[in-house]
Amino acid sequence: MSDSMCVFNRRVVRLHRDRAAPVLDDHGFLLDEVGERLADRLTDVKRRFPFALDLGCHAGGMGRLLGRRGGIETLVQCDLSPEMARRAGGLSLAADEEALPFAESSFDLVLSCLSLHWVNDLPGALVQIRRALKPDGLFLAAMLGGETCRELRTALAEAEVACEGGLSPRVSPFADVRDAGQLLQRAGFALPVVDCDTITVSYADPLKLMRDLRLMGEGNALIDRRKGFTRRATMMDAAARYREMFGDERGRVTATFQAITMTAWAPHPSQPKPLAPGSAKVRLAEALGTEEIPAGEKAAPGGRRGR
Repeated sequence: MSDSMCVFNRRVVRLHRDRAAPVLDDHGFLLDEVGERLADRLTDVKRRFPFALDLGCHAGGMGRLLGRRGGIETLVQCDLSPEMARRAGGLSLAADEEALPFAESSFDLVLSCLSLHWVNDLPGALVQIRRALKPDGLFLAAMLGGETCRELRTALAEAEVACEGGLSPRVSPFADVRDAGQLLQRAGFALPVVDCDTITVSYADPLKLMRDLRLMGEGNALIDRRKGFTRRATMMDAAARYREMFGDERGRVTATFQAITMTAWAPHPSQPKPLAPGSAKVRLAEALGTEEIPAGEKAAPGGRRGR
């Protein structure tokens, strides 16, 4: 992922969320599922975070899931969409993840649930998040990864080639686990940990999946996207291909969502530091109960050394 990439139309992202806000409670199942997982992770951290930020709060679902978990006393909620922020209620505002309006060292905790994958300058946004955290503050976030909706993307690509003779831009440049870990380190975070969960959802019809994505505010917002509507014939062909390739014996289809979870801390002198090279007091071979083989040699068959 390049620092200079500008692939999303942020105005379109905001409009998609504005339109989705009134119906999100009926279609935000993915936000609820990933939000529960983030809340459980916060519960596992034996610390209190009195002043917290929910970055990309949507309609406030994350805040409702959190309650008083993590010792949160005050939760600020912000979203790119003014309509989402309004529906979140409480202490909420409209703000752009790419230009945060918060002072340095403001928050004990910054959470973000499925919002950062729409940010153009993710490295810059992570730097701003780190600066907004107090020293030893926690950053806990989930964003969609590259395996998300792979079935739908495959079916749509094949349908467009068959019906229209070419492809239109539909695929967001999602980060993967390695990308996310490197970006956290570059942004100046300490103790970064990145992992991913795969969530599989069953649908009676591929068109229902497409509708859910639109009503979650997750429609295509690429700058180079097709400006008009997709042809009905192409959509019907894509749905048929989806059923053929990814349907089960009951006639249902599966949809894959990959959630990449990032956990990291704003630096603080009290945090554990890696040992300096050569400072170990016990040889690795001794700790593992095995034989040390000097550099330049290799183990021969039967455990004998060879050259």
